[in-house]
Amino acid sequence: MTRALILGGTADASLLAAEIARAGIEAVYSYGGRTRAPADQPLPTRIGGFGGVSGLADYIRREGVTHVIDATHPFAAEMSGNAVTACAETGAPLIALERAPWTKAPGDNWIEVADVNAAVATLPESPAKIFLAIGRQHIAPFATRPQHAYTLRFVDPPEAPLPFAADVVVSRGPFTLDGELEMMRARGIAWIVARNSGGDGARAKIDAARTLGLPVIMISRPRLPERLRAENVSEVMQWLGHRTCLGA
Repeated sequence: MTRALILGGTADASLLAAEIARAGIEAVYSYGGRTRAPADQPLPTRIGGFGGVSGLADYIRREGVTHVIDATHPFAAEMSGNAVTACAETGAPLIALERAPWTKAPGDNWIEVADVNAAVATLPESPAKIFLAIGRQHIAPFATRPQHAYTLRFVDPPEAPLPFAADVVVSRGPFTLDGELEMMRARGIAWIVARNSGGDGARAKIDAARTLGLPVIMISRPRLPERLRAENVSEVMQWLGHRTCLGA
């Protein structure tokens, strides 16, 4: 009997959860716990970490998990690495639902960098208005460039003081091109720092930067262990041995 574990937190993971529920597959959706009010799912849900590789392996064994789907954010390198190791230890099959990264289009002005520290080093020396579209876990290094006026966007209001003064926008995606254009124009944004997350839900800021002719410091995805990958829900459902009924 199939019992799947979805390591979620992304829009793709929610689409997969809906499809799995429609197919009547027994599954649990796991949130990492970073968002205080996560979106409801049509599956039993757990919130919080597992306690590293050993904790995840124990959970897989204890709960009789037969299939693990890593549908976490492309930059959730620690969780993805733990999943690879835990599944190898337990023998549970693993697949990653991993959306393709964005690629440059005509008119894009990208400066591609390896990580957050490289992004900080790439910022201009003179003061500028900068949109940090990278999540609150990764903003601390930008405190070394306090001359800039930063705009941050979070799903939840920050609970602790930020490491530097910033204009905070609290909003949950997906975002539209018109909305991103309005936000950037209203705040006079001159630079954007983004992670190459891929997918459609967060792409609007990249399209808006192209429309406005703004430079984007694009942080490349981290290296992850080799694992089976799928780019869409249909491929995951086939892997689970079920036909997808998306759009039905």
